[in-house]
This record gives sequence, structure tokens and C-alpha cells, in this order.
Amino acid sequence: MALDMGSARTRAWLTGRGVIVDVPTVTHPGTGAVHPIQRGAIIDTPGCARMLQRLLGDHLPRSVRPMVLVTTPVLDGVAYRAQARTAVEALRPQTVLTVPTARGIALATGADLSGPLLVLDMGAHLTEAVLLCDGAVTDARRTALGTEDLDEETTAEELAEAAARMLTAMLRQDRTSLSLDALRRGTLLAGGGALRPEVTDHLTARLHAPLRVVPAPHTAAVRGAARLLHAALGHPSTLPPTPGLTTVL
Repeated sequence: MALDMGSARTRAWLTGRGVIVDVPTVTHPGTGAVHPIQRGAIIDTPGCARMLQRLLGDHLPRSVRPMVLVTTPVLDGVAYRAQARTAVEALRPQTVLTVPTARGIALATGADLSGPLLVLDMGAHLTEAVLLCDGAVTDARRTALGTEDLDEETTAEELAEAAARMLTAMLRQDRTSLSLDALRRGTLLAGGGALRPEVTDHLTARLHAPLRVVPAPHTAAVRGAARLLHAALGHPSTLPPTPGLTTVL
């Protein structure tokens, strides 16, 4: 199972069935709706575990202990991975793997990872800019702004400007040509912001560089994780000799 738990929506992909869940990230403990993930951070791990059990428990036979691959933000990723592993235990996994969301997005597009690549993930509550080199994270920035912040006070232009500032900061602090090469190659844009022309138009004008909107940007991360899961299935390093929980970062 590939799992992408965002602040606004949770998506899951199951081998042989494709995307089986695409729902709001919310729990109902009896006192109203509660959002266990906020601004890219898991703030209610038990609630997140209950949500996963409610959404996915019936999709997994009791006799099966699945391999689960979870997408994670790059920044604050250590804390997120630890909390995500605890929450995913509700699914009785045999193995838990994690992948940076930005790499999942790149894999979903079939991007060439042999060279530098910029990925901009503009979600509902968080925007993350990541520089990948040979598929590995080299630099990353984030801002606690997303598409659901757009209103009369926060405009599309301001959201685009915040994203552009992160990319510009990468360029200025990079003593190599990697960031510039990646920018000239074209930044991959995913998340809800990729579907907002008022955002993409401002961002393109601000960067003076190509902007490549990924196909089906909302589900790119979970689809990329699914591709990586295919590669991981059956690999000896991902299968523990006895049932248990392992993590490959």
C-alpha cells in the first residue's frame, strides 16, 4: 500500500486496485471534526491511527500484513516519519518504507532523475520547494501557505510570490550551478496550486523560467510512491526474516 497523508486529504493506493481512498484528512472522535495533520505535521497520532483503521482496515484481509510506503515532507521529516510509523501500526504492517513527497512527485512524472530537478509541491496548507540531485534531496524550503489560505487577504499573487522567494533563495545560496540548471530545465509543480491558473501565471512571470505542471497533480505523490513500491516489492532488503516493523528512509 502506498499512502499520502496530507493536511487536507489522505490518499491510498493498493496493489492491483489503484487509488482506493481519496478523502479529507479528518477524524470524528465524538466532539466534531478534528484534523490530525496540520501544516504538514501530525499533531494527533492516535487520531491519525484511528482514521487509517477506519478508512483502510476493511481493505486488508486480517491474514495479510502489508508493506506500506508513506510519503513524507522533507523538512521536519524525521518527526513526521516517527509519528507516521506509529499511526500506520493500526494497519498491522510487516514493513514500513518512507519516501520524500517531492521524489514521489518526480517518479510519478517519469522525470529524469540523473540531473538536478526542482519540485514545487503547493498543497492546501503547505508549500514545499525541493531540489533533487540524482534523486536525492539536496536543498529544501517551505512556507506555511497553501491554496486554502487564498481569500481577500491572501491573494494568488502573494502565494506565488512566497513560492518564488523560496526558489530564489535556493539560487542565491547555491555555490554550484545545480539550482540554476534545474530552474532552466523547468520546475515541476504539483498539488492543488498546480490547478490554479491565477497562481501558475504569476509564478511563471516571477521566475522567468519554465513551469511544468504534472499530470493529475493532486494524486502525483501517491502515484509516484506506488511506482517505487512496485520496485521495492520482493527486494530482499525490504523483507524482514520474521514479521515485524522496519523502516527504510
